[in-house]
Amino acid sequence: MPGSKPGPLDELLKAARAASRSAYCPYSKFHVGAAVRAGGRVFTGANVENASYGLTICAERTAAFAAVLAGASRIEAVAISCADIPEGADPSLAMPCGACRQVLAEFAGPETPIVVDRAGIFTLVELLPMAFRLREGCPESRGGGAGAAGPTPASPRRPSRE
Repeated sequence: MPGSKPGPLDELLKAARAASRSAYCPYSKFHVGAAVRAGGRVFTGANVENASYGLTICAERTAAFAAVLAGASRIEAVAISCADIPEGADPSLAMPCGACRQVLAEFAGPETPIVVDRAGIFTLVELLPMAFRLREGCPESRGGGAGAAGPTPASPRRPSRE
């Protein structure tokens, strides 16, 4: 809104945009930046590519890992920006990949807001409705991750062999 004071998500998105300038992306040419708020602090990250694509790390994970390495146990909000996506392009080009969504689920609750530049604001559960968990309650022991609130989907039923 014109004349309105920027909110916390706006500030986080500004940090993500700034972080994108630090990306090392000679292959994709997609400068992606991310910012996470954890423990009241903002941590940023950018994508770092490698000629062996599997060794590339995304901006979302570098930001989340920076927060964890600084002692944070719960991510409160996320912002992601890629200025290289052409105007009017499909918003799916800006969305976090599956690996990043899963990493965020380890440290963020299901209702954690995720701002994706030029795509919108989503909750983690909207982006990853059935996050993988090694064991139920595991994220709770780390300070309230994705498994800390909300229902856990039931295990699929297997047909009886009787």
